[in-house]
Amino acid sequence: MKKLIFLLAVVITAFISCRDNGKVISTLKGDAKIQQISEDFIAGTLAWRPEWAVWNGFHEFDGKTSDLSKESIKNELARLKSFNQILNGFDTTSLSSRMYYDFRILRQGIQNTIFQIEEMEPYTKNPMTYAGALDLNIYIKRNFAPVEERLKSIIDIENAIPAFFSVAKSNLDDSLAKPFIETAIQIANGSAEFLENDLIIALKEVKNDSLMAVFKTANNKAIFELKSFVEYLEKEKLPKAHNNYALGREKYRKMLFYDEDISLPPEKILEIGLSELSREKDVFNAMAKIIDPKKKPVEVYHDLQKGHPTSDNLLSDVKKNVEAIRQFLIDKKIVTIPSEAHVKVEETPKYARSTGTASMDSPGPFEKKATEAYYYITPVDPKWTAKQKEDWLSMFDYYTTDITTIHEVYPGHYIQFAHLNASSATKIEKISQSYAFVEGWAHYAEKMMIDEGYGNTGDPIKAAKYRLAQSGEALLRICRLCVSIKMHCEGMSVDDATKFFMDNWYQGEKPSRQEAIRGTFDPEYLYYSLGKLQILKLREDYKKQEGDNFSLQKFHDLLLDNGMPPIQIMREKLLKNKNIWTEIL
Repeated sequence: MKKLIFLLAVVITAFISCRDNGKVISTLKGDAKIQQISEDFIAGTLAWRPEWAVWNGFHEFDGKTSDLSKESIKNELARLKSFNQILNGFDTTSLSSRMYYDFRILRQGIQNTIFQIEEMEPYTKNPMTYAGALDLNIYIKRNFAPVEERLKSIIDIENAIPAFFSVAKSNLDDSLAKPFIETAIQIANGSAEFLENDLIIALKEVKNDSLMAVFKTANNKAIFELKSFVEYLEKEKLPKAHNNYALGREKYRKMLFYDEDISLPPEKILEIGLSELSREKDVFNAMAKIIDPKKKPVEVYHDLQKGHPTSDNLLSDVKKNVEAIRQFLIDKKIVTIPSEAHVKVEETPKYARSTGTASMDSPGPFEKKATEAYYYITPVDPKWTAKQKEDWLSMFDYYTTDITTIHEVYPGHYIQFAHLNASSATKIEKISQSYAFVEGWAHYAEKMMIDEGYGNTGDPIKAAKYRLAQSGEALLRICRLCVSIKMHCEGMSVDDATKFFMDNWYQGEKPSRQEAIRGTFDPEYLYYSLGKLQILKLREDYKKQEGDNFSLQKFHDLLLDNGMPPIQIMREKLLKNKNIWTEIL
């Protein structure tokens, strides 16, 4: 799931309309009333964000695009506030425990969306909101309809692009943060390149010449508009750019609360993060010493990356380990795997190879047709130089690749979504996704699997290598937590953030600077580590509660069967003692 996850906060929260069903709702009480409101919530969300609706599996929205005009945003915000007022006055004593849980998820999503629009201001301050919004990948990745029908949807979307970017230019502030502009330019250029090359390759099987002619016209128009948007950003926005991207402590505190129901002050979370960083570095150094006590830990880490498959056997080696990891889950009773849950390991399609080394393509929770799940591995390009090939393959060292598979597939993102989709969770539980829960679970899975003995076959060197690889991934996520708070609450610069990553993640200047720049526009990337720590604390408290009845499988099943809400809300679901609900870390 290697995407710009920061968009999730905007996309997955909801926009609600209860205008049409107000009379119906007013006659309902208790659980029935919340259920009806939830249905209106989902309907409003899908209508306002049709791109997200398609991903979820609601294909009546195929080919439609969002109206992000100022008037549309104003109307949605007004309805959100109206609906929030209704929920704030709701008599929750009339609800069953199940519906109170849904009520909490619903209200959190509404309040978070209001905060996002009013204070994070993605539509006026962040050109990335528009640069990558009309993603056509889903129409070629997933066969939910005949290819010609999907092509017609692509044409409809491409024909809407001129108006979409006209709205973008009207909405955006005169002066924008420089990292936001530069990243939006990269995204828009990448989108144009995708339309020029990969999209055309993906549609080569279409034999309808007249339809392809219509597509060619629409596609050329869309490419022109994307490049024009790039030119607009370069000529109109970059000369006026500023570096005032920091949220400030107060807004950051609100972000934590409205995103994840976290009331801890940022400085306390930073204190926890710095302590965790010190502890993880001790683990990293100890593992390196076991592997080779004569070398510096960072040298041992880089040596580990030299052991990788060849270009010819990359896919087969990854596939073999995927099945081994899946079997480990079964043998050790880590989590119940839905019987139909099998992932296909394939080379990343040519049109999607810009996404990185590996990615997970899971169906949405309401997808009924294209339910295949693909774990994509991007192969070596035969046109690359020998050094480029070696650099690419080094990212697939045997140990880190298994950690990536754990994060992406078993029991990470794929099992997370497959488990939920197969559960009896309500619509609101399936449709709501917390950043900290989604990424926290996948990151938690990395540590949990090594703790449970994955890779430990009695060889202490091999076991240490797995732990070292896992620790390296943990250091990156902890650095994100620390940099996020330092950058947005304490004035840390991009240069200082880059140095922080280099000093504590043990990687070079280029990837460290990329991580630092991401922190300017994705302060929520602290949730990888924060979510992991919250899940570890929840597991500890649940274990104390259950005593001899505790089992890891039972805990994981409960965690994955009840949606992906803020982990604080999940604590209220799983823990009976209300006195420990607030002890999140």
